[in-house]
Parts: sequence; structure tokens; C-alpha cells
Amino acid sequence: MPILEAEFGSALPVDGYGPGVFRVAGKLIRGAIVIEAGGVSAWGGYDDRATLAGLAGKVELLFVGTGQEIAYLPKDFVAELEALGILCEAMASPSAARTYNVLLSEGRRVAAALLPLPEAP
Repeated sequence: MPILEAEFGSALPVDGYGPGVFRVAGKLIRGAIVIEAGGVSAWGGYDDRATLAGLAGKVELLFVGTGQEIAYLPKDFVAELEALGILCEAMASPSAARTYNVLLSEGRRVAAALLPLPEAP
């Protein structure tokens, strides 16, 4: 069975990630990001709700990359986003980036808020 490369059209996938960085459209971006089909921006973490509120009406599902390990999301964080019509799914950042890419390639209305992996001391 041939392996087909994912098609993203003009949408932005996560090309790669490493300690402290993400690569999107060939550019390295240091720190946490929010990415959706039409753009990428810096994200201030769980307290930066305004950036995520801007996704209302654009996306249905937000993958929240919690860093190297999966972690529970703050209940008020989830409640605030769900009130805007955005469902949240927490997972480790590498898994969130990959899952975002798969659903993006299927044309789904998704976004990802990704905390970076820790940098080596």
C-alpha cells in the first residue's frame, strides 16, 4: 500500500518541534503557540484566554498540548472555552501537534494551543 503525503493546501501544519521551539511553515517559533489553519501566534499559556477566545466561530476543537507529559486542564479554562463553542482535548504537545495535523489534512476546523517541551538545562 503506498503511503500518501498529507495535503494541507494553504493551511498551516506543525512541521516539527523540539525543546522550547515549534517549526511552522519552515520558521522556528520559540515558546508556546496557538495554531489554526490560517495562522500562528504566540500564546501566554493557560492564563492567555483572549488569544483562544479569538478562535470562537473558526474552530470546533482545540487540542491543548500540555508539554512533555499529558496534564489535566484547569476546569475554568475548559468551561470558558466550551461556553464559546470550542471543545478542548488535552494531550502531550507532540501528540497534540500530530493529531492537529491529521485532522487539519482532513479539512476539519481545528486548532492547537501548544506548550513547548522543556529545554535541556
